[in-house]
Amino acid sequence: MNNSKTIWIWNHYATNMFFEKGGRHHWFGRHLVKKGYNVKIFCASTIHNSEEEVDTKGRTYFTDFSDGIEYVFIKTPKYTGNGKARIKNMYAFYKELFPVSKEIAAKDGDPDVILASSVHPLTLIAGIKIAKKMGIPCVCEVRDLWPESLIEVGILGRDSLPAKVLCKGEAWIYKRADKLIFTMPGGEDYLKERGLDKKIDLKNVYNINNGIDLIDYRREEAEDTFEDDDLNDDSFFKVMYTGSIRRANCVGDLVDAAVICDQKSDKKIKFVIYGDGDQRAELEEKAEQLGLDNIVFKGRVEKRYIPFILSKGDLNVVTGEDSNLGRYGVSWNKLFEYMASGKPIVANYNIQRYNFVDEYGFGEARRYKDNGQFAEAIIRMSELDRAQYDDLCANAKTAAQDFDYENLTDRLEAVLKEAVGVSW
Repeated sequence: MNNSKTIWIWNHYATNMFFEKGGRHHWFGRHLVKKGYNVKIFCASTIHNSEEEVDTKGRTYFTDFSDGIEYVFIKTPKYTGNGKARIKNMYAFYKELFPVSKEIAAKDGDPDVILASSVHPLTLIAGIKIAKKMGIPCVCEVRDLWPESLIEVGILGRDSLPAKVLCKGEAWIYKRADKLIFTMPGGEDYLKERGLDKKIDLKNVYNINNGIDLIDYRREEAEDTFEDDDLNDDSFFKVMYTGSIRRANCVGDLVDAAVICDQKSDKKIKFVIYGDGDQRAELEEKAEQLGLDNIVFKGRVEKRYIPFILSKGDLNVVTGEDSNLGRYGVSWNKLFEYMASGKPIVANYNIQRYNFVDEYGFGEARRYKDNGQFAEAIIRMSELDRAQYDDLCANAKTAAQDFDYENLTDRLEAVLKEAVGVSW
């Protein structure tokens, strides 16, 4: 591959990836660098959900390298929450992309292609406009369906003026992008429901889901060990949950399931929960009032310990409020971590049509009628014979391999090459 080929990746919220040396676009970038590409990731100087920020030394932007990837931190104003200050931050990132791109292109040359990634659509709009000026393709990556996701959670009314404006902007993006990548597998379904398939060539629409970087995962699993007596106790069947403890995650279902498992299972089943959130204290108190000794709340741990923690479990669980957007498939990072652990999963969630768990056969994923059925699914898993259990574990590892970022990067490279042209 010619080393002169340059890819610009734009993700407003990629700032943390620089420090963590991980995350979707960092993993893409690292594998692309290994293939010989020059990769720059443009992101905000602010760190989402944090008071910290990258010091741009009084300039509009600051650059630094991580794993061979050049990060471009664009100066943006601080914000907290999801109010006007955050909108101002989004607009500042969008606005500054234009002069920063011009300055960097003058210094280093134009890129061969721009990969512009949401969450918010302004990044995609900037990508399309700047790519057009440079005479290069822009591949737009959709990780969140705006405004549909805002309508779904009740932030916007479907017939409201902001929703209508965002819908028009969304259609503008989809029609002008050289290629479209959806992280959710049902992206084409979404376009058809919106009637946009008549205006867009679906041959230019792709799905590249989230995944897991198995090199990082296996290294952390081996090196970042975590001391916890419950993890080392093999006298019970360990049901693992890692993640936020908020109402939207329905972790209360695990408390209810723990009661039923305690009453109905001949085998000792223990729920081990790592994470924090505004519902944790309430659920801990509920478990204590019920006198449960088969569920423990461990609190938040650093992300690097999760692979080791999951390696000590027997079953992973997911719970959550159903969403109409689930019909387009899911791309939870948690699901891919669970796959990589090589353990079965029970997901109390209606994944609907695009069900990886059923497709690969490493557990159960459906909306159970009640927590009694949810608990029964967990008990079934605990009662599998060794051969049945090992089959599920092997299937989880196969799924993780398919969603390894090394393989996902091959798919991304193919899309980028097609966007640029076969001679690239």
